[in-house]
Amino acid sequence: MSRVRTGEIRALSGLRIVAALWVVLFHFRPLLAQASPSLSTALAPVLDAGAQGVDLFFILSGFVLTWNYLDRMGESWSARDTLRFLWLRLARVWPVYLVTMHLAAAWIIFTLYVGHVPAEPPVVESLNATSWVRQVLLVQLWFQPYFDGSSWDGPAWSISAEWLAYLLFGAVVLVVFRIASATRARGLIWLAIAASLPPVLLLLASGVFYTPWSWLPRIVMQFIAGALACAAVRKLQLSDRARLTAGAASLLLGGAIVGGLYLLDAYPPGSIYDAGGLVDILFVPLVITLAVGVGTLPALLSTRVMVYLGHISFSLYMLHEIVHTAWNWTARQFEITLTPDWSAKLVVLALIVLAGLGAAFLYHVVEEPARKWMRRMVETKRPRAALPAEPAPSRLQSVGARAG
Repeated sequence: MSRVRTGEIRALSGLRIVAALWVVLFHFRPLLAQASPSLSTALAPVLDAGAQGVDLFFILSGFVLTWNYLDRMGESWSARDTLRFLWLRLARVWPVYLVTMHLAAAWIIFTLYVGHVPAEPPVVESLNATSWVRQVLLVQLWFQPYFDGSSWDGPAWSISAEWLAYLLFGAVVLVVFRIASATRARGLIWLAIAASLPPVLLLLASGVFYTPWSWLPRIVMQFIAGALACAAVRKLQLSDRARLTAGAASLLLGGAIVGGLYLLDAYPPGSIYDAGGLVDILFVPLVITLAVGVGTLPALLSTRVMVYLGHISFSLYMLHEIVHTAWNWTARQFEITLTPDWSAKLVVLALIVLAGLGAAFLYHVVEEPARKWMRRMVETKRPRAALPAEPAPSRLQSVGARAG
């Protein structure tokens, strides 16, 4: 028997790029429908539910932060540790967030003075000092029930939501630590699944996923679900055979998510418009089985390419909508209409690749250098001789190390 306790979980890094691309393709659906109607129709059940990739990110966030900080912050509250944690979280998200926020604003201003197709009035009206301050402080979402239009860079709403979760984490980790000390792994798994259910229950009640303040239970409960799932994984002691079984189970769960989306599209329950949101209930089991599993899907997501793409996934998530918006303006400006041919397909592919290359640039030039710079501001200065030897890389290495 072995216990999963330390190091980075590479399969979860790979899962990040899957979630990010899900959101990217969700936003690029209109272009895909123009360039390849048949492909768009075939993939519609999956692409139309791409917003659920954000919920998967929320669960991953709660899991990864608990993975890294449960022992450090869970036993007792420390103002110093909490402030250090918050600074390190800012170091992780703030640099790319600020760059893309101002890129989006610069693009809106550019369209006011160039060409004959300016940005939409509501977007222009949001270019004011109050909005700037709220967005810099990551609190813009907290003042409105709907996230559409809350941020100059559309996807930034979820970072504002995450910042709320980070502020709550100091209390959440204390509670999860005590629940974990009194609960077996199986019970923690069930608690994690239960914590992820409120957004699904609200969907069943209203029939749509996007309702006033629906972002609040999504971030809070999915984040807590991820934290409880991590606490469960930390307590699991699994044989090699059990890990192989978990890996196979993760593949089945991935298939069930995709198959479930097609089934819900073909046979929507009742009058539920956003029936694809029901697959959220499978996200916690998926994350758990990927975290502990080996072979099959965990092995695929743990490859060097997938892990690297997972590393740049945050930059891709923050940049892709700017690329998408810029193309839409260009198409209107020059009256470009995509028709179902190979040139149109190449245009859509080129836009996605451009977003990916831009994400890689942001990761290497902004995200990582700025993170290390901000991290050095709170590192404890110690004599070089007192520094411990660098540990050998763990076999489970990727998401965890990136959380700090």
